[in-house]
Amino acid sequence: MPAGRGPFRSWEEAAIDALVNCAPYAARNKDWSIGRTLAKLEQYNGLGYAARGRPSPYIWAGTDQYRSGKYVRDGVYDPDVVDSQPGCAGLLMAMMALDPTITFTGATIAPAASVKPIPAEKPAAPSIINPSKGSIGAFIANIFNVVLRRKA
Repeated sequence: MPAGRGPFRSWEEAAIDALVNCAPYAARNKDWSIGRTLAKLEQYNGLGYAARGRPSPYIWAGTDQYRSGKYVRDGVYDPDVVDSQPGCAGLLMAMMALDPTITFTGATIAPAASVKPIPAEKPAAPSIINPSKGSIGAFIANIFNVVLRRKA
């Protein structure tokens, strides 16, 4: 959280504050294409990966666009660290697979049953379809499954 923000009564209140009152001010955005949405999300996390010519794990972890590299603390980049949390793109893909009303102009996703893990020679790294047990990714996947299946 940026200095001087909060405390907030809820996660939702903090999220609204970030979208409305903090750069890059996503609440003002008019272009919600998948590319612009991911670019806006990356701006919130910082552009250090783009400056290195590397895919941001904040966006791409758990997809075939990311293998390794992570800022382990402010200003310290380790090219060998693999982010175990799912990135925004993978989370959006999972949401789209579970709920067909979530769309981006021209973007489609295969049904959840056809999404396959990335083949790996070593044990598969955590991903959106294979989150680490007890991780935030597993928690979010469980919430999506429970909420969306009950509405169906």
